[in-house]
Amino acid sequence: MLKFRIRITHGDAIAVGPGKIALLEAIEATGSITAAAKTLGMSYRRAWLLLDETNRSLKRPAVDSTKGGPHGGGSLLTDEGRKLIALYRHIEATARTACRSDIRRLMEMLAR
Repeated sequence: MLKFRIRITHGDAIAVGPGKIALLEAIEATGSITAAAKTLGMSYRRAWLLLDETNRSLKRPAVDSTKGGPHGGGSLLTDEGRKLIALYRHIEATARTACRSDIRRLMEMLAR
């Protein structure tokens, strides 16, 4: 099984990669950084650091969070966050399709 993983760097930081996209998708699904982190089996701190790095790498933030209060806090993807996920998934699919024969040849080289 091949895992095709694309990372986009910005300076020394990984601005966008599979883990950050998975985190954004989990935030979209759960409405919470805490719940998203649990879903992905990572600590809240790790999720927060990944999200902070992503937001700092973008011109506009991918997630809008509200602090807890009487009704609790929450996190929602911004339009920028949804566009980022869609564009990243499109790039993945396009690259996978364009490289299909090369990937097949590479897989044939691997020991079973």
